[in-house]
Amino acid sequence: MITRMSSLFLRTLREDPADAEVPSHKLLVRAGYVRRVAPGGYSWLPLGLRVLRNVERVVREEMDAIGAQEIQFPALLPREPYEKTGRWTEYGDSLFRLKDRKGADYLLGPTHEELFALTVKGEYSSYKDYPVVLYQIQTKYRDEARPRAGILRGREFVMKDSYSFDLDDAGLAHSYQLHRDAYIKIFDRLGLEYVIVAATSGAMGGSASEEFLAVAETGEDTYVRSTESGYAANVEAVVTPAPPARPLDGLAEAQVHHTPGTPTIATLVEYLSTKTDLGRAFTAADTLKNVMLKIRKPGAKEWEILGVGVPGDREVDQKRLEAALEPAEVALLEEADFTANPFLVKGYIGPKSLQDNGVRYLVDPRVVTGTAWVTGADKADHHVVDLVAGRDFTPDGTIEAAEVREGDASPDGHGTLVAARGIEIGHIFQLGRKYTDAFEVDALGADSKPIRITMGSYGVGVSRLVGVLAEQYLDELGLVWPREVAPADVHVVIAGKDEAVFEGAEKLAAELDAAGVSVLLDDRKATPGVKFADAELIGVPTILVVGRGLAKGVVEVKDRASGDRADVPVDEVVAQLVKLVRG
Repeated sequence: MITRMSSLFLRTLREDPADAEVPSHKLLVRAGYVRRVAPGGYSWLPLGLRVLRNVERVVREEMDAIGAQEIQFPALLPREPYEKTGRWTEYGDSLFRLKDRKGADYLLGPTHEELFALTVKGEYSSYKDYPVVLYQIQTKYRDEARPRAGILRGREFVMKDSYSFDLDDAGLAHSYQLHRDAYIKIFDRLGLEYVIVAATSGAMGGSASEEFLAVAETGEDTYVRSTESGYAANVEAVVTPAPPARPLDGLAEAQVHHTPGTPTIATLVEYLSTKTDLGRAFTAADTLKNVMLKIRKPGAKEWEILGVGVPGDREVDQKRLEAALEPAEVALLEEADFTANPFLVKGYIGPKSLQDNGVRYLVDPRVVTGTAWVTGADKADHHVVDLVAGRDFTPDGTIEAAEVREGDASPDGHGTLVAARGIEIGHIFQLGRKYTDAFEVDALGADSKPIRITMGSYGVGVSRLVGVLAEQYLDELGLVWPREVAPADVHVVIAGKDEAVFEGAEKLAAELDAAGVSVLLDDRKATPGVKFADAELIGVPTILVVGRGLAKGVVEVKDRASGDRADVPVDEVVAQLVKLVRG
C-alpha cells in the first residue's frame, strides 16, 4: 500500500498544544495522529487510526492463540444487570447514565462483566460446554473527574476485555495463567518496558489480581519492588508487615500532659523535645495521628464518621485509603461536621472519644497490642503519653492507608522497597463467582447437579497502549514507532525538484508496494527541510531518501531509532528493505 502525503489527511504542527502535559500527548497531536474534541475525548486521524488498528491486531492475534473467541456487545446498556450486581451505585460518578425517551435508565458501558455472564447463561447449560473464553475490543466510557495526558486517561477509550468461564477454581487458575502468558507475549511484541505487580481488585471484585504497568516517569501509578526478591506491587496493594505484639506487663501508665499550641505532629514533637521530665526523646514515629473521615456506602444516603490512626511520621496515601474503603465514597470531615460532633477536638483527637461515641476506629497494621503512643487527649492543648494499644484502647480493625516509602521492609521478608512510576496497560482478575452468583450462572454436571461457574476478567487498554508506546518510543525530534505498530514500513522522502528524482522515488515506492511493504510517500511540493522534519516527527522506523544521489545510482536509508544513515545502490535497496521489514 502506498499512501501519498500530497493527498493524506494530515497537518503537522511545529508547536506543542497548549493543553498537553506529557510528551506522548504533545507528539501525537503535533504529528497529526489525534485531535482533541472535548475533555477526555479524541478523534483518531488516518495515521493514528493505523497505529491503533495495528495494536488491536497484535492483541487479537494473541487472544485468538489461546482459544478466546471474539464477540461484540453494545456500548449502550440497560440499568438492570448493573443494578443486580450493585455496580450501578458502586461506580458512583464515574458512570455515564442517561434515559431514553420512555424514561428507562441506561448507561454507557465502562466494562461488561454483567453482559458476558448473562450471555453465557443464555447460551450454555451443560458442563460439556465449558471452559469458554470470550473477548471484545470495544469503546468504553468512564466519566473521569480529571481527564489528562491525552489518550492516556480519557473518558472514551478502546479496551480489550475478555472473560473466562470455568467449572472450578483449578480451571480458573489455568485460564488466568493463559491470559497472563498472552499479555506477556502482547507487550513483548510491542517492545514495551513493563513490570507485573500485585494489585487490588476494586469495584471489579474477586481475589487474585495483577497489573501490567509500563515503566514511565509520567505514569499516575506508583509501584514498589523489593531489592532482593521478585516482589512487586502497586502501592494500593502493599500489605504492611505487622510487628509482633508486645507484652502489656510493666508498661508505663498513660498520662495526660498539657501541650499548648500543638495541633500538628511537627509542633507536638517540637514541644515534647523541651519536656525533660518525660525521661526520653520523642520523634514523629512515636505519635499516633488520627485522621477523621466520612464515608458513604453505595446507595446509602447518610455518611458515617470514621477515624483512621497512622504513625505520625507518615502521611495518609489517598489512593491507598480509597482502595481500602472501596466501593464507599470517602471525604474529609468539614467544619460543619466538627460543629455537629463537639467531642471531636480538632488537632487533639484521641481513640477514647471515638470509641465512647461509637465512631469506628481503624489503625495502621503497625499499631499492635503493646505499642505505646503519644496522641490526642480529646481536650484542646492536651495529649496523652504512653497510650497503649490493647490496654488503653482497642481499635475496630486495621486499614492500609499510610504511605509506602522507599526503604520500607518488603512484605515478603526479603530486602527493602524501592519505588517507581508506571502506566497501567493491563489488569487481570480471578473474579470467582461474584457475577455468576448474581445471575445464577450454572452448568448441569455429569451427576445432574448444578455447578456454579467461576469467572476471570482480563483487560488491556488498547488505545492507551498507543499513548504508552509514544511515551516510551520518542526522541528530541519526534516519535519513533516500533515496526510492529508503525503506520507504514518505509517513509520515502523525495528530496529534490528534479523530475528524474520524482520518477525514481515513484518507481521504488511501486516496487516496495509490490513486495508487500507499506509505503508513506512524501510527494508534496514542499522543501526538503520540511519533509525531513515531518519524517522525524511522524516516526516511521525506516526513512528512504531519494535525492541528488540518485544520479550516481544511490539512495539514502536512515534508521529512525538509531539515526544511522547508509548510501545503498538503487538496484539493491528494495531487496534490502524487504528483508529488513520482514525481519
